[in-house]
Amino acid sequence: MALSRSARRTSRWLALATAVASAATIAAAPAASPGAPGIGDPYFPQLGNGGFDALHYDLGVSYHPGSGRLDGRTTLTARATQNLSAFDLDLQKLTVDSVRVNGRRAHFTRSGDEISVRPDFPLRRGKKFTVTLAYHGVPQALSGPIVFGSDYGWMKTKDGVFVACEPNAASTWFPSSDHPDDKATYDIRIDAPKGLTGVSNGRLISSGQAHGRSYAHWRESRPMATYLATATIGKFDVRTGTTPGGTPVYVAIDPTLPTGTVDVYRVTAKVTDYWSKVFGPYPFEETGAIVDDMPQAGFSLEVQSKPAYSAVRSEGTIVHEVAHQWFGDSVSVKQWKDIWLNEGFASYAQWLWTEHRGTLSAHDAFRKAYDARPASDAFWKVKVADPQRDTMFAQAVYSRGAMTLQALRERIGDRAFFKLLPAWTSAHRYGNANTAQFIALAEKISGQQLDDLFTTWLKTDSKPAPPAN
Repeated sequence: MALSRSARRTSRWLALATAVASAATIAAAPAASPGAPGIGDPYFPQLGNGGFDALHYDLGVSYHPGSGRLDGRTTLTARATQNLSAFDLDLQKLTVDSVRVNGRRAHFTRSGDEISVRPDFPLRRGKKFTVTLAYHGVPQALSGPIVFGSDYGWMKTKDGVFVACEPNAASTWFPSSDHPDDKATYDIRIDAPKGLTGVSNGRLISSGQAHGRSYAHWRESRPMATYLATATIGKFDVRTGTTPGGTPVYVAIDPTLPTGTVDVYRVTAKVTDYWSKVFGPYPFEETGAIVDDMPQAGFSLEVQSKPAYSAVRSEGTIVHEVAHQWFGDSVSVKQWKDIWLNEGFASYAQWLWTEHRGTLSAHDAFRKAYDARPASDAFWKVKVADPQRDTMFAQAVYSRGAMTLQALRERIGDRAFFKLLPAWTSAHRYGNANTAQFIALAEKISGQQLDDLFTTWLKTDSKPAPPAN
């Protein structure tokens, strides 16, 4: 049937109006663009990733100690913070087998430790999405001057693996936005040979054995920085219970280690309860420890909910690592240059512990550390507020950081100081913070102007005069 001239004219106008409206819609829609390949931390510019906020990691790792091979599957749930055409993930050395975004196969490329993912559809700002990577390989421990000259990350032991990843080794075993300013919750499923135990963060959801393998599913329901995640595997004697204050405890100790000198379970339980009184409520669902036989690792790490020790360490070390659950784990740094907010606070906690035990006051501990180093010592040359990447774990960050807190305590008095500590952990619970925010809170609570104190103790490269009292 032919259209009349009037009908044809109307049809043309409708087509033109539709085209104009469509063009206007396209013009109004913001263009999608790739996310930045890194958060831009001055110490690790390529770590972390722009364009999205990590919300939850679902990690599945299957480990074969004989060959060292890891087969992994990671699903990251994230929220786009811009209209994304592509985004990056951090993954070191391991081979990526496939990538899916929202269940659909996605194109990916690799440049060094950056995996660039390009889905076949744009990801809209504010919308959640999932990205699933299957991957495999032999994870390599990292080494260098950063962590006391020690290897760190995914470290093979005689019966499994010891996993302690600060600051930049989480991406040696799972694809991630590997920076503490992008925290997320976790499900971690560990598959290992029968007879071995997989220990991770949070609470144990389920475990069992089948087909010659052992399985464990752990859940960390509180936000966690990537470097605090672990999947330590080995033969362990496990003890569980609760602290006197009611916090669940899980302690796993390599049975070949001598344990006569320190009762790790008892000290962990006691310290957790004490810090809960001083620093505010314990921030996680479980406390505990992973104690492995890893002599090549000359350090311990504040793994969230279960600090990891490479041997049976001293009571002071346990005190330090448990204090990190508040300072470093619950309240994490925005940038790595503020690492003194982790290490200075945990070191000061050791002084508070000896004061609590009645063996040495924090003031006397301060004077002992201060007097032990002459003004010519290189210790005083480190500017604690920005210690630089390769010296971010220098002794000054720990000890001079602790001195800063004692100097602050003596300036503002005990009442304000012990109000400040739980106020800090409450204000930034499960989040990130920086030095400027701590100074601002200290000034607010004390009613004093404190720039001179923090400049003297954190930002100068010389030995300060001690506090007047």
